[in-house]
Amino acid sequence: MSLDSDSSSQGGDRRSFRQITRDRLLFEMLRSTRKDSKSAWKVLIMDKFTVKIMSYSCKMADITEEGVSLVEDLYKRRQPLPSLDAIYFIQPTKENVVMFLSDMSGRSPLYKKAYVFFSSPIQKDLVAQIKRDSSILPRIGALSEMNLEYFPIDSQGFITDHERALEELFCESAEGFNKYNACLNAMATRISTVFASMREFPRVHYRIAKTIDASTMTTLRDMVPTKIAAGVWNYLSKYKTSIPEFPQTETCELLIVDRSVDQIAPIIHEWTYDAMCHDLLCMDGNKYVHEVSSKNGSASEKKEVLLEDHDPVWLELRHSHIADASERLHDKMTHFVSKNKAAQLQQARAGGELSTRDLQKMVQALPQYTDQIDKLSLHVEHVALNIAHDPVKMSLPRTSIAGKLNVIIREQCLRDVGQLEQDLVFGDAGTKELINFFRTQLGVSRENKLRLLMIYAAINPEKFESDKGTKMMQLAGLSADDMIAVTNMRCLCTDTKKSSGGGFTLKFDVQKKKHAHRKERTTEQSAWALSRFYPVLEELIEQLSKGELPKDEYNCMNDPSPSFHVVPTTTSTSARTSPAHSMRSRRTGGSWARPRGSDDGYSSDSVLKHASSDFQKHGQRIFVFVIGGATRSELRAAHKLSSKLKREVILGSSSLDDPLQFITKLKMMSAEELTLDDLHI
Repeated sequence: MSLDSDSSSQGGDRRSFRQITRDRLLFEMLRSTRKDSKSAWKVLIMDKFTVKIMSYSCKMADITEEGVSLVEDLYKRRQPLPSLDAIYFIQPTKENVVMFLSDMSGRSPLYKKAYVFFSSPIQKDLVAQIKRDSSILPRIGALSEMNLEYFPIDSQGFITDHERALEELFCESAEGFNKYNACLNAMATRISTVFASMREFPRVHYRIAKTIDASTMTTLRDMVPTKIAAGVWNYLSKYKTSIPEFPQTETCELLIVDRSVDQIAPIIHEWTYDAMCHDLLCMDGNKYVHEVSSKNGSASEKKEVLLEDHDPVWLELRHSHIADASERLHDKMTHFVSKNKAAQLQQARAGGELSTRDLQKMVQALPQYTDQIDKLSLHVEHVALNIAHDPVKMSLPRTSIAGKLNVIIREQCLRDVGQLEQDLVFGDAGTKELINFFRTQLGVSRENKLRLLMIYAAINPEKFESDKGTKMMQLAGLSADDMIAVTNMRCLCTDTKKSSGGGFTLKFDVQKKKHAHRKERTTEQSAWALSRFYPVLEELIEQLSKGELPKDEYNCMNDPSPSFHVVPTTTSTSARTSPAHSMRSRRTGGSWARPRGSDDGYSSDSVLKHASSDFQKHGQRIFVFVIGGATRSELRAAHKLSSKLKREVILGSSSLDDPLQFITKLKMMSAEELTLDDLHI
């Protein structure tokens, strides 16, 4: 099975990752059916899985624009529409094929003609099953493999939607589960479809099993990255002959690791705006619910918003330190209120009557003012301007996102928690300091004490092989349920004696002055507190870009072809040695008083356009896949390193986890009978 494509160059498509995915669904799939179809409008039929794929990349308006008048569920009872053609976007499972055949076979098919697109390669026996039905063959307008089974979560990130990967691949009884192989195979399939979409052929690097030697037995969980790499390589080899214009030589690099490379990143408090929102606010994915004043002004009402790329404020500030984001939000609101005509006239109105000309100006400026103030006030509260004295008074109350975050940080003593977390990681604190913290900081929540202890356990696994760990749990006032999460971290430990910055066998000797679990990065100093921590993945990506991955820890599935060249980082020596500029000095002026169509560099369209333009100047892409869940700090690192290395870095994972989600998944690794309802955090 092969599919036609408009993509031309071998690994040369420099559109953004999310844009390529969207274009394939809308143009390569939906629009391609217009050539042979006489039906102006069509029905789009999907299963639960492909509905999710479509919803991550396209809006309903996009689908309608391509001639789809109705979207249906494959497994729901549907009304016959014999005058319309149907587009099927489904997984190539036996059950789905049976449903398709029942729709289109016999004397009275549900639709006039069917254009069938499978999300991944279909087995030959299922193709044969379709061909055996002579009544259905004339009704098939297309039978193609889209090879698209991943979910874009960001312009540079995707997931394979394996929320239970930790449980199915890494728990101690995983060897007995049939789910182990099924999870591995599905994950490898979905990863490989990323490269089918991008028309990229990667050099596949993977973390090797740490226990491969004559004296120890290798467990299946140690072999997970190796097995995933082999599965991806198998599919890529097939793509070279089945997909037109698929590259025949390496065009990029892929690094496959698992969660064991960094157990701390999913637990530690990340102090960027994006991470704080998802960690501290009750968000459902990217959906945030906040209270706004009702139109009649009588009471407040709840409103749902999505914190995504279409919000220019979010797009600009999401990777900024929370303190920097708060300052910049304040500056934006101040600048907007001081420069916008409608805002000025509203202030003048409070001081006396307005002329007819002033009222006319206000009415003209009001629609744009309302739209802009709504976007900005989601993040920061309105600023009060005193016209007489002209001072700007700022408050961040609970109604704005920044206000809520600052209140939570203060109430939960998170600055103290965050300081101890980073001191533990960088060797400035140890057992003594942790014990003292548990004894004196009585206002710290149970969840934050658990996270501190999990960081300590990742650094000092040997402490939890005796009753010392239990005593620490008791001192922190944690429950037996919490102990499960700490205990299950050993399932992610590796037994190697040699370790890079991400290994978890380093011993923490409290007698020594300093024994850091992670090295300080003196060349990347920041003016903001609690910004020392960085994920191990950031270091690995830089090593990969330079061709310096440790050979005793990482293997490669394919030797480089003669045409493959590692693109060196373009960072100059002077840039590497000079201290990073404070983010304070890079604050931008408010952009909210500018004309609607102006390219201010911070509107959603502008940022995405510039990002796409930048990618055209970049070298070969780097893909990194984390088995067992990625973190927001790692997604931030992908964006940061894309600029630093001049290579687009795309992060993939089985899931994108916030700290509470990761802790819950660790608890789920314990026993089969546990359900999410049994766990309390």
